Amino acid sequence: MDLSFNADERAFEIEVQSFLAEHLTPEIKRAQALTPSVFSDPDIGIAWQRALHAKGWGAPGWPVAHGGPDWSPAQRFIFEVECARAGAPNVNVMGVKMVGPVIIGFGSQQQKDYYLPRILSGDDYWCQGYSEPGSGSDLASLKTRAARDGDHYIVNGTKIWTTHAHHANRMFALVRTSDTPRQQDGISFILIDMKSPGITIRPILTIGGDHEVNQVFFDDVRVPVANRVGEEGKGWTYGKYLLEFERGAGISSAKLREALRTIAELAESDVTGRAADDPDISLRLSDIEIDIDTLEMTELRVLSALQTGENPGAVSSMLKLRVSEIRQAVTRLGVDVIGHDGLAVEPMRPFYRLNHAPAIPEEMLPIMPEYLNGRAYTIFGGSSEIQREIIAKMVLGI
Repeated sequence: MDLSFNADERAFEIEVQSFLAEHLTPEIKRAQALTPSVFSDPDIGIAWQRALHAKGWGAPGWPVAHGGPDWSPAQRFIFEVECARAGAPNVNVMGVKMVGPVIIGFGSQQQKDYYLPRILSGDDYWCQGYSEPGSGSDLASLKTRAARDGDHYIVNGTKIWTTHAHHANRMFALVRTSDTPRQQDGISFILIDMKSPGITIRPILTIGGDHEVNQVFFDDVRVPVANRVGEEGKGWTYGKYLLEFERGAGISSAKLREALRTIAELAESDVTGRAADDPDISLRLSDIEIDIDTLEMTELRVLSALQTGENPGAVSSMLKLRVSEIRQAVTRLGVDVIGHDGLAVEPMRPFYRLNHAPAIPEEMLPIMPEYLNGRAYTIFGGSSEIQREIIAKMVLGI
């Protein structure tokens, strides 16, 4: 890949910078900077999604026929990097980067016509119904059942660690539609209206103090058969396809680089007693920066493949593994940089709505919660142990 930008790409870079300067308000930037989760709250994320959609940039990875902007790999890279530098929120990752590609690849025309425009506009906010108590890394053992009743499925069971289920009006879920000798063959992929009777959402507070995840219960929930994506019993195939996009369809290096920059600036400031003067802190900053550089090169190769219509494949597991490890390294460093100030606890959320002065400087507020939240990086989206097994089998041929 030629990493030098031509005149057209430089012009696009200026266009993106101008758009960000005009539409990314100081309020949104501050809210994002004070968000300890990888998921932005909907009140800022959806507002940003709508601004992007109005520009025609709501789904950078989608085909033009479905609302994508027809960007080259270089343009996609420029967009992701500039958004990260500017501090833009994460949009509805579940909709744009996860269920959207599955509907495009396997959905009916009716599903494409209905759901894709609503994802782009932010009218639908999605959550993911995969993990269950006892069925996390061993997802094929899931027990949430969808029994056929005429033109509907009757869904019973539970999903857990469901991110933003309390905000979402839609869920994409893997459910068991038949019992088969091979567990994967009896799973289907369905789309659920979260306002359906029989759905109960129970909040789960994480160790960082955030209400980000939930347990969702289904008691005789009726879901139209028309809401099944693709063939019955093929959900495992569609679910794996989605996970490839979840793990490898973005430029995480750009956001990691900005997160490290934030920590470096704190380390060089007087509020941390110039922690960067500590040789250990300085060395770790350099080590992480090198890791981000190498990650960026791999992401660029994957991005080139996506532009030709390929799905990420097994390399997405390599990306997911390294992104998780680097994220955790950045958050660990952040805690060491702020030192004893990390003991200050601010229970109110979100931080950007606090109506009182915090006990520590505002820029320190998300550091400890982000570290605690980040303990899950190597678990959600497929644990690191599972990713290493995929790499061994699919990449190394072991």
